[in-house]
Amino acid sequence: MRCSRLAVFVSSLLLAVGTALTGASTVHASQLASTGGYVALGDSYSSGVGTGSYLSASGDCKRSAKAYPYLWAAAHSPASFDFTACSGARTSDVLASQLTPLNSATALVSISVGGNDAGFSDVMTTCVLQSDSSCLSRIDTARAFVDSTLPGRLDSVYSAIRAKAPAARVVVLGYPRFYQLGATCLGLSETKRKAINDAADYLDTAVAKRAADHGFAFGDVRSTFTGHELCSGSPWLNSLNVLNIGESYHPKVAGQSGGYLPVFTGLA
Repeated sequence: MRCSRLAVFVSSLLLAVGTALTGASTVHASQLASTGGYVALGDSYSSGVGTGSYLSASGDCKRSAKAYPYLWAAAHSPASFDFTACSGARTSDVLASQLTPLNSATALVSISVGGNDAGFSDVMTTCVLQSDSSCLSRIDTARAFVDSTLPGRLDSVYSAIRAKAPAARVVVLGYPRFYQLGATCLGLSETKRKAINDAADYLDTAVAKRAADHGFAFGDVRSTFTGHELCSGSPWLNSLNVLNIGESYHPKVAGQSGGYLPVFTGLA
């Protein structure tokens, strides 16, 4: 009798653990679908720049139906879905033009922001066109900005989100490393590639810290992009595209669906 009761208890415990490990995202998703809306904020990594296909109504913001927010909403049917992420957005742009849909009924918010504030475009332009030393110097300037100025800007955005959507689960998405190191690859030197990867790590660390301090979840996409960086056999990022510069160094369709979406889904 005791053995039977023990077996039942163990079986119940294992079932509960299994549900916790495998079903948490599904439970969250079903609750959100029935009780509240989802608002997707942020920059080009959230709007879907790099996928090559954009919603005509989004104009220069270049929002894509192949971006992770749209894919998640299509799969989980939240009560409402507002997609305000925009190409080129900085923290000031999020504050000025993206927060309107947030309200007390908002259940889920996603955001990626900070890369443009830190000078992402100028860093890549410098590293592509100039010497190793110029590249490293520009990255040092970006790192100093991440130390001195970016935390305050992120605080302003995160505080505004919480004020407008007090009950929402907020997921802050980071940025991938760009390059697979040690591979034979045309283009930038190994010195530049490593410095750019290190800069991505530095930015992600800063963003994750600010997110945690506000009680937000941080979605680290570096692990899902591992093996799919530039210089790998199957890159999920666009390399330099001289015919469409804006798409350069942004996730492809596979980067959104295979890199960002599973990380976000696991935290939503």
